[in-house]
Amino acid sequence: MIEAAGLSKFYGDFAAIRDVTFSVPQGQVAAFLGPNGAGKSTTLRILTGYLAPSAGTARLTGIDVATGRIAAAERLGYLPENGPLYPEMTPLGLLRFFGRARGLAGPRLKQRIEAVVALCAIETVLEKSIHKLSKGYRQRVGMAQVLLHEPDVLIMDEPTSGLDPNQIREVRQTIRELGRSKTILLSTHILQEVEAMADRVLFIDRGRIVFDGSPEEMKAGLPSLEEAFHALTQEDPPGEGPCAAV
Repeated sequence: MIEAAGLSKFYGDFAAIRDVTFSVPQGQVAAFLGPNGAGKSTTLRILTGYLAPSAGTARLTGIDVATGRIAAAERLGYLPENGPLYPEMTPLGLLRFFGRARGLAGPRLKQRIEAVVALCAIETVLEKSIHKLSKGYRQRVGMAQVLLHEPDVLIMDEPTSGLDPNQIREVRQTIRELGRSKTILLSTHILQEVEAMADRVLFIDRGRIVFDGSPEEMKAGLPSLEEAFHALTQEDPPGEGPCAAV
C-alpha cells in the first residue's frame, strides 16, 4: 500500500535521503523514527507528492506518486504536524468545504461528516471558530478532515504533538482502530507512541534506513526503546561517514 523504492533526494552534493526502500502492507501501523535531520520529513514529502525525488519511485496503492499524483491523493490522507486549517471557519464549515472539494455532496457528504465527527469526538466544538479551539481539538479537526474521503492510506507527522495525556490516549485509540483496516505510516519522536500503536518500526538515520522490524526486535535485549534509539544513531554505516540529511 505504501512503497518506497530507492528514493534519494539531493541538493547539489547534499544528500537529504539516499536509497530509501521499504513497503507497508494493508492493515499495518508503521512508525517512522529517527533523530532530527535524519530524513523523515523529506521521505514523507516525497511519499505524499509534495516533493519530487532525485531518484527512485514512491507508490501509494500501486500508483506512482510522481506520474499519478491526483489519483494517489484520492487514496491518501495526510496529516502534517501543523495541519492546514482555516482559523476563521468552524469545524463543520471546514468539513463541508473539504468534502465538496473531494467531490462529496448531498446525503453522502452528510453521512461522512457525521462519521468523522463521531470518530474524532468533535461534536461539542462543531460551531466554534477554529482559532478559538485548543491544540488538541484542532488536531482532532485536522484528523477528521483527513479521514473525510475514506482514504486507504494515512500518513501522519507527529499526530500527538502538543496534546495532553487524555487527548493522547484518545488519538492513540483512534489510530489503533483505523489501523485494523487502513495502512498507516506515522512519524514521531515519542517512543511511548511506538510501543502503544505500532506493529513495526522503520528507523532512518543520516538519510538511510538502518532498521526495519518490530518494536521488540528494535530493543533486541536492551532495556528500552530509548536505549535502542541511542544505539542505532551511534554507528556509521559500513564504509560511510555521516550522511548529512534533513
